[in-house]
Amino acid sequence: MVAIYGAGEAGIATKRVLTEHSQQHVNIVCFIEDDAKKLNKKVDGVKIISPKQFKRFVAKHPINELIIAAFNLSTERKNAMVDYCLDQNIKVLNVPPLEQWVDGSFSAKQLKNIKIEQLLERDSISINNKIINEQIRHKRILVTGAAGSIGSEIVRQLAKFGPEMIILCDQAETPLHLLQLELAATKNGAICIPFLADITNEARMAYLFEAFEPQYVYHAAAYKHVPMMEMSAAEAMRNNVLGTRLLADLSVANQVQRFVMISTDKAVNPTNVMGASKRMAEIYVQARSTETFHQTKFITTRFGNVLGSNGSVINLFTEQIQKGGPVTVTHPNITRYFMTIPEACQLVLEAGSMGNGGEIFVFDMGKPVMIADLAKKMIRLYGLTPGIDINITYTGLRPGEKLYEELLNNAENTTHTYNEKIMIAKLGSVNLSRVKKSFEELESLVQNSQNELDLVAKMKELVPEFISNNSVFEDLDKAKVVSI
Repeated sequence: MVAIYGAGEAGIATKRVLTEHSQQHVNIVCFIEDDAKKLNKKVDGVKIISPKQFKRFVAKHPINELIIAAFNLSTERKNAMVDYCLDQNIKVLNVPPLEQWVDGSFSAKQLKNIKIEQLLERDSISINNKIINEQIRHKRILVTGAAGSIGSEIVRQLAKFGPEMIILCDQAETPLHLLQLELAATKNGAICIPFLADITNEARMAYLFEAFEPQYVYHAAAYKHVPMMEMSAAEAMRNNVLGTRLLADLSVANQVQRFVMISTDKAVNPTNVMGASKRMAEIYVQARSTETFHQTKFITTRFGNVLGSNGSVINLFTEQIQKGGPVTVTHPNITRYFMTIPEACQLVLEAGSMGNGGEIFVFDMGKPVMIADLAKKMIRLYGLTPGIDINITYTGLRPGEKLYEELLNNAENTTHTYNEKIMIAKLGSVNLSRVKKSFEELESLVQNSQNELDLVAKMKELVPEFISNNSVFEDLDKAKVVSI
């Protein structure tokens, strides 16, 4: 017994695929529709009912599956229907997007279980493609961290706007090779040059700028795993802070027009080395934007977790569920903001195009998600019961981890832009000479000190709001309070 959500073209096609081409006997009992004009009519002999009528129908008739065949269904409506079906032990499947149909049709094999990413994604956003196109077309663009989950998507989206060249800079050889093969297969017309390099290698990066003369830089290269950076503070500083400084300085020296840095919500009131390192990178980029002798526009974009990125909790939970559990959550009350990779990258391009220099753009991340609820929902989407088929275990906060993330700190205000999804954070002024001097001291510590306590103490001096949590560096905060 199957119900289909959507009585439009996709819904009708789904009904015919299942009844005419499926090897199993499938009984389509109803279509579900939000359009009042279609209610109580019939399509191919099947009645169209509303979501409310569907719930009354389920109370009297056993339904095994619901197939969502409505491409414009809001995320809120989709979540409500999926939650109801999961409570009723009704399996939820999804019709593939239209671009995956062949000659206007699809096969029953293409019906897939609905994924958690589809329930967390939000209504589609609109960006000003005209402005982005005018800026990007025929430009030479450098993307650092190009083989990563964010960097590679930025590359894919940039390629659509007809740049003269995209330089794909990354230190990960195999992912960079795979991205090159993918881009070659798409034949989008853009010249994509793989450039294997560590962004902290001054000679190698100077050669890149001299050889390719990029006009735009999208800086997505960063170490991002919080617990690992807590154990590798010097490397976090070398890559995230000094690497950003080098790229920013080279951009000024080589007359780059725009420098767009990808930051993170963990830079706000940081509780870990990774977040503090990204805040320091923000500070340096802001400081360089105050100079009047160059034309480079420095722009920062800040957002939270992205669905399906490398190291994402979604990927971890999927792997754990497929292995039979347990699913590990650090704390019952931990929350995170989520955004899809394409949406985040669209907003990066939009913010990068509208920036005048010196801004930190903050994205509307929607509502924070309880990670424990996310785990339970993912288990249920696999047709399993949390606590019975798959256990959830709480492992405790990891070093440097927060219960919740912020996109602004208390000292910041925001102003709106023409895009409701993008705001500008108003921060205090930055003293450029003081920042440069502090970064020189920091570089000396990175190169010469074997004691990471000294290094992190310097970070806390530069970022006073950096208060460690669940970390060996908490003693530095106690010492600071005593000295005050």
